[in-house]
Amino acid sequence: MIAALIRWSVLNRFLVLMATLLMTAVGIWAVRTTPIDALPDLSDVQVIIRTPYPGQAPQIVENQVTYPLTTTMLSVPGAKTVRGYSFFGDSFVYVLFEDGTDLYWARSRVLEYLSQVQSRLPASAKPSLGPDATGVGWIYQYALVDRSGTHDLAQLRSLQDWFLKYELITLPNVAEVAIIGGMVKQYQVVLDPLKMASLAVTQAQVIEAIGMANQETGGAVLELAETEYMVRASGYLQTLEDFRQIPLQLSARGVPVTLGDVAHIQLGPEMRRGIAELDGEGETVGGVVILRSGKNARETLAAVHAKLEELKSSLPEGVEIVTTYDRSELIDRAVENLSFKLLEEFVVVALVCGIFLWHLRSSLVAIVSLPIGILIAFAVMRYQGINANIMSLGGIAIAIGAMVDAAVVMIENAHKKAEAWRHANPGKALEGEEHWRVMTSAAEEVGPALFFCLLIITLSFIPVFTLEAQEGRLFGPLAFTKTYAMAAAAGLSVTLVPVLMGYWIRGKLPDEARNPLNRGLIRVYRPALNAVLDHPKSTIAVAVLILATTLWPMSRLGGEFLPPMDEGDLLYMPSALPGLSAQKAAQLLQQTDRMIRTAPEVETVFGKAGRAESATDPAPLEMFETTIRFKPREQWRAGMTPEKLVDELDRAVQVPGLTNIWIPPIRNRIDMLATGIKSPIGVKIAGANLEEIDRISQQVEAVAKKVPGVSSALAERLVGGRYIDIDINRQDAARYGLNIADVQSIVSSAIGGETVGETIEGLARYPISVRYPREWRDTPQRLEQLPILTPQGSQITLGSLARVRISDGPPMLRSENARLAGWVYVDVRGRDIASVVSDLRDAVSSEVSLLPGMSLAYSGQFEFLERANERLKLVVPATLLIIFFLLYLTFGRLDEAVLIMLTLPFALTGGVWFLYLMDYNLSVATGVGFIALAGVAAEFGVIMLLYLKNAGADQQRDGLNGEAALCEAIREGAVQRVRPKAMTVAVIVAGLLPILLGAGTGSEVMSRIAAPMVGGMLSAPLLSLFVIPAAYRLIRRPRRGTQAR
Repeated sequence: MIAALIRWSVLNRFLVLMATLLMTAVGIWAVRTTPIDALPDLSDVQVIIRTPYPGQAPQIVENQVTYPLTTTMLSVPGAKTVRGYSFFGDSFVYVLFEDGTDLYWARSRVLEYLSQVQSRLPASAKPSLGPDATGVGWIYQYALVDRSGTHDLAQLRSLQDWFLKYELITLPNVAEVAIIGGMVKQYQVVLDPLKMASLAVTQAQVIEAIGMANQETGGAVLELAETEYMVRASGYLQTLEDFRQIPLQLSARGVPVTLGDVAHIQLGPEMRRGIAELDGEGETVGGVVILRSGKNARETLAAVHAKLEELKSSLPEGVEIVTTYDRSELIDRAVENLSFKLLEEFVVVALVCGIFLWHLRSSLVAIVSLPIGILIAFAVMRYQGINANIMSLGGIAIAIGAMVDAAVVMIENAHKKAEAWRHANPGKALEGEEHWRVMTSAAEEVGPALFFCLLIITLSFIPVFTLEAQEGRLFGPLAFTKTYAMAAAAGLSVTLVPVLMGYWIRGKLPDEARNPLNRGLIRVYRPALNAVLDHPKSTIAVAVLILATTLWPMSRLGGEFLPPMDEGDLLYMPSALPGLSAQKAAQLLQQTDRMIRTAPEVETVFGKAGRAESATDPAPLEMFETTIRFKPREQWRAGMTPEKLVDELDRAVQVPGLTNIWIPPIRNRIDMLATGIKSPIGVKIAGANLEEIDRISQQVEAVAKKVPGVSSALAERLVGGRYIDIDINRQDAARYGLNIADVQSIVSSAIGGETVGETIEGLARYPISVRYPREWRDTPQRLEQLPILTPQGSQITLGSLARVRISDGPPMLRSENARLAGWVYVDVRGRDIASVVSDLRDAVSSEVSLLPGMSLAYSGQFEFLERANERLKLVVPATLLIIFFLLYLTFGRLDEAVLIMLTLPFALTGGVWFLYLMDYNLSVATGVGFIALAGVAAEFGVIMLLYLKNAGADQQRDGLNGEAALCEAIREGAVQRVRPKAMTVAVIVAGLLPILLGAGTGSEVMSRIAAPMVGGMLSAPLLSLFVIPAAYRLIRRPRRGTQAR
């Protein structure tokens, strides 16, 4: 069938060329329009429900809001994990869905279930869905800085809230603009309890009066002199004087009592849960642009840059926007780095072809078919919606060497055939129909086997397609593009390549013997092969011994999920102890930022304590997140590497009470989303009782610190929060005609400060709050003296109804699938994750005992590594079966297919040793490299066998049989074909070297994939050159007694 396709292509050469041009055009269009990002988006499909519940303690938020929400969301179809976070005044519920769920379908399902639970929530808790984005969508951050010193934090915050935010949110594919830090202006009505008591004014009256004094309305229209006039009655509160004039009641003498008589009205900042700081110079206001899920990051960033440039002129004098994180730099570096790699590979492959063939037009056949194959791969990528990133371009990069293989072998065979024709017909020129006939027969001879080879390489990637969750999303694009590129190469090898051979391989072709390189190869190889054929059994024994040596490095290799990636930016994420006040957090943040700023490589340091105003950021006030941008590499000190820099910063930033964690930003967001853990390994302890969970997690922390390779271990403190409990005595309250709700409303508004409305000033809106003066509520003793007005008009204190005491409780609560959880973060340095976890498991199981009803699980990157391993154990054997079936189809003999399958492990020996020498760990990336290597090694075996069989068939045609004839055929097949084999090896190694040796963005992952392939390329060819001829001789040796077979 394949031979027929080759003949058809040569006959209809014009059609083939036109189709090629068309595909090229489509490919060029695809390259220009493919969306670009640095990494594939690895985050799960997730829907976030954020419910503000102002002024409430975490335990109350958990009981009244988070628990009803999480239990309801567990039954949403397709939901795999439901995570709840209860903070002071806020509840976050993250619903993570199964892979492949459509995000907008998931959102509508969550809304449907929200409507069921709405009635069970408190009246003031209003749940809303977060943006249709993930934490990985934080693509751009900026800070507003006032250089003139004339704008305070409240003015900068207003500028950000009511101007910049709405300008940026109009850009396509921006899901949300989150605001960090600054102060929100608030009108504060500070009540004087004594004056209120003397004038018999209650707090409820004050709140009602403010609401009624702050509104506008319209009165339809009046018609005057044939013209319509619209009627409106103004009444918004605009100045502090307007507040003072609000009437509350008339006194007995008919004198109005106003708000100014019982309260002091002032402007002040609203209570805040997020702080931003720049460069250690003091607080500032920041913003985060969040990208909609699955959209083009590069395009959106370009739009953001253009918009901010445009808005510069609209900012007040002295205010400027400072970029504190910009992913476009990483994206550009990554894509540029890989595009340059592709170009390098191109050039190297072209050189290899030229040197071996010593004929420019022939090497052009291989060089021209390569970019066309890549363009076809791009066209399919574009159609499938895969964007260009480190992984998808990496797939093409690994495939380049193998893509040229078929063309190289075919061209070489054409040279051989043309040379044989010239020897057979001396003095004649090979041209016209005869020329096309020779070229077609050359292509037909090796074409079908080569087509199957490329098919084997293509199919060997099936295991990678079956990876799921994060590792699937990471390596999926690579597997797809490599498969498309190889499939395109397979298609071109039997259509376009024979046609180009016919056009370009003509004229004076140099004989193989004339090329010094080929002569040298044959001179070395022939004596070695003779020795092997004389001792086939010992050759195979030596090969088995070599295979056995890999057991030693195998036992020494560590395991990790993904090598750490240098993103060019860094996050510093220490955790402070809970119960930290906002003022102290701001001070610590400035202190650490200033320390980080001392490193000369640092360009900006943007610190964030607490959370941005976004559902994508569930962070308590004690969690710091400092984004560090570095200067370009050429401005670094000589000899400085990212690893050294992190060590230096780690030594420089030593603050008592802070545990250091340094992590790349995107990696961190992905981990936080998928597992909720911000370190490589996390231990989750789940149970029902917080004190017990806390006790166990502290034990785990102590055990973890002793494990070698652990650089820090931190158990989240579950009971470190400080509380003031007001226990109301029901009988005492009833005696004064008060119920629990009456007393609680005074506690929540008088102490906590209740937001009772908002003022409208042009486009901006500012909150109004009512509370008691600070001196009435700043100690527990003062709280007992708080005056309360009873319905009978008498005045009592809070202490006569309730007990006020200080206690400890949770600073925040986390739950996973509606069970309370405590987490221990373990950071690893200088040792691989897999071995640290196995040591940790042993230590924990022997030293920590769990109570009934509690469970302990390991999480973080490690969770992915385990899942990937489980999956590959099933799929790799299945893939081997498919390859075996294809080999059987190619050769039609079982023994030959088995022979090639048995040679595969020998090919992997080089890969294992090379990994060990390079000091790489086994990871999903190296696994992908080994899978790719197996495909290429099978191809070598197939080509060698093909030549041996062709030579054997020639001998039989000449009527030669017997042992001597078999050996001669093997010599003929193996030695004559040393050139194409040397070429395929050289082409593949040449294609991989730029990736292996490359530095730059994304090279960490890419070099891990290339390493096993380069190592294997050293052992696989030796195998096909020596072991296969020896084994073939043993299989085909004539049986005793029957000389002819």
